[in-house]
Amino acid sequence: MTALVQSVRQIGSGIGFNPTPIVRRLAPLTCLIAVISVVPEGWTGALDALSEAYLAVSVFVAGTLALIYAAERGFKTDLGTWLMRYRQWQVPAGALLGAFPGCGGAIVAMTQYTRGYLSFGGVVATLTATMGDAMFLLLASEPVTGMGVLAMGVVLGTLSGYLIDAIHGDGFMRPEQACIYRSTPMERPTDQEGLPLADKVWLALVIPGLVIGVMSAFQIDFDGLISGVTSGDPGYWLGVSGAILAMAMWAGRGGSKEDRSCRGGEACEAPNRSMARRIIDDTNFITTWVVFAFIGYELLVAAFGLDPGAALAVWAPLVPAMAVAIGLIPGCGPQILVTSLYVSGAIPLSAQLGNALANDGDALLPAIAVAPRAALVATLYSAVPAILAAYAWYMVME
Repeated sequence: MTALVQSVRQIGSGIGFNPTPIVRRLAPLTCLIAVISVVPEGWTGALDALSEAYLAVSVFVAGTLALIYAAERGFKTDLGTWLMRYRQWQVPAGALLGAFPGCGGAIVAMTQYTRGYLSFGGVVATLTATMGDAMFLLLASEPVTGMGVLAMGVVLGTLSGYLIDAIHGDGFMRPEQACIYRSTPMERPTDQEGLPLADKVWLALVIPGLVIGVMSAFQIDFDGLISGVTSGDPGYWLGVSGAILAMAMWAGRGGSKEDRSCRGGEACEAPNRSMARRIIDDTNFITTWVVFAFIGYELLVAAFGLDPGAALAVWAPLVPAMAVAIGLIPGCGPQILVTSLYVSGAIPLSAQLGNALANDGDALLPAIAVAPRAALVATLYSAVPAILAAYAWYMVME
């Protein structure tokens, strides 16, 4: 596939077709709009996916990035520099990032891998430890169980990561474009330099969006809560607006200087961006790919009548294995369904454990966009401890 893509690019260059970065970004968005327009009730599902992607993923990514970048500034270093300096702690650091409820920490870890700062074992540790947005539901319903699952994910993720690095080495499957940035946050401009209007609107949406996202994660319906005061589902439309703005900004900044990458092995100059600019750009990139995945999933469900919950209505000894298989599906939607079934008593704890360890939430989506082979192999590796832990619990405790 890579050779085919390179050949097409060479042919395009030979005939004088060399689209600008903005055109390359607008092309998939245009195709997505075309597909949505021809699918029955496509726009209804697309708007739902936009709102969910923003309120369930984007706002948490922005919040996590803000915490990490603020810590970098406070300690006068950056996460990548720390990971390179203390290589022996890369794996547990990846597991701890993955343990953050939601997908923000895991997405940050995947970004560090694609930039050359995190080992492949650290990626496996991250994906094993993360439970995505389903962790919010489990913590709200059964906090003791949730903390136990979280701790088990960190321990098994760390052990798996160290084992993977011992077998393959820490540079296994690293993307060729990975490079090490030279600068530290001290060299970046301050946030006092002023932001464009679009950035200010973006920040104005993300702050209330984070509040609504946290409420939704704990099963509190914001629009239902304020229905007596106002109508029109303001929370829902804030999510739609935030997602559309993020995608538009991602497409419109395709030619910016800081968006260009260097070749593998080079020491690159750090993008000259303020903390707010870094948060906005990184979140917009992730939002775009999450929206593509959410809408794609909804279209597949509508076209083929997929029902992940029905897959768990099988012979009892197969339930943990099916929960692990569902965990391999990118995104948080199917995983929240599995956790909901556990909370309602429809499936045993062994199935919940297997799904929690196998699922990668939305962290896998940007990883697939940047390093698809590594993302696929890492998620398959994370299924091994999931199977072992699920059936160990099934045989001993159930």
